[in-house]
Amino acid sequence: MTSIMTKQARQRGQSIIEITLLTPLLLIALYIPADFGIGFYMGNLVQNAAREGARIGSGLQKSDVSNGNGKPNLVFTPTNAITVKDAVFSRLPAVLENKVVTVKFYAGTTCMNFIEVTAQGDYNFFLYKLMGLFGSTVPDSVTISRTTQIRHDYQQYTNSDYCTDSTTYGPYSS
Repeated sequence: MTSIMTKQARQRGQSIIEITLLTPLLLIALYIPADFGIGFYMGNLVQNAAREGARIGSGLQKSDVSNGNGKPNLVFTPTNAITVKDAVFSRLPAVLENKVVTVKFYAGTTCMNFIEVTAQGDYNFFLYKLMGLFGSTVPDSVTISRTTQIRHDYQQYTNSDYCTDSTTYGPYSS
């Protein structure tokens, strides 16, 4: 009778040790896809922030900067770029580090005006931190960068050639 009880106790102890050894590996195996899914989601949020900033910028009015000859000189100003920058920064995820936004206005009188917004930030994968604990050399973070271009709303529809001259504002850092 005692040998049967001893055998059952040993089997129960063996099961506890197996669970103790396998649980961390199982959790890591389950977390890796989740970590990359979160990284993919961060990329989607950065894209949405850049797209929304470009959408806001496409509806901005050009400012009249007098050039001294009495004719209106409509241009995009740094104030327009700051409006776009603020809209993008307000939509970027808080978990990103080193956030940067660049705003480019492509404008001319005989070409299609458009705005280009680039948003980027650094995302820290938990997997990289875990690999560093085991002695692997991996980067601390991955830079997620997205760019969006949208045609400016207030212009003639006969303009079909893209403008090549741009005015760049930024990079703005948070």
